[in-house]
Amino acid sequence: MDVIIRNVKEEDLPAVVDIKIKGWQSAYKDIVDSTYLSNLNNEYDIRIKKMKKNYMTNGFIVAVLNDEVVGFCRYTFDNIFSPKIEKADCELCALYVKPELKYSGIGTKMFNYVVNEFKKKNKSKMILWCLKDNEPSKKFYTKMGGKIIKEKETIIGEKQYQECCFEYSI
Repeated sequence: MDVIIRNVKEEDLPAVVDIKIKGWQSAYKDIVDSTYLSNLNNEYDIRIKKMKKNYMTNGFIVAVLNDEVVGFCRYTFDNIFSPKIEKADCELCALYVKPELKYSGIGTKMFNYVVNEFKKKNKSKMILWCLKDNEPSKKFYTKMGGKIIKEKETIIGEKQYQECCFEYSI
């Protein structure tokens, strides 16, 4: 599979939003409230507008296969989203692959790309957050060398869920 990893372009954003919505609906089907998940389709235009405003902020890459965006990853070179985890100096904020292409190595390729970007900037401790009940993702992040160091509550829609924080030495 000849997957190309590159920086996002504005014309990629509709595919990115589509992947995110379908990714949530697939990965969180039996975890997050079904009403919330089904309403994500109604937010498509809002999500596009929001993403166009800030898509150049921080790191943002896409995975391309046969000229089609099939995954994306967002990351930041600091811990601005998780300041209470003081030893972290970088964060992987989002990693999504089209549901039908999961387990094909695309997520691993994007993950490794981001780690290499952090290494170039002399970063040493990466974190990422994952829903506690998302066992497939937790298994992937553990396979990639992460260790759970913390848990917290998060609100999605109107319900509370538990997230766990993975830490990586890079």
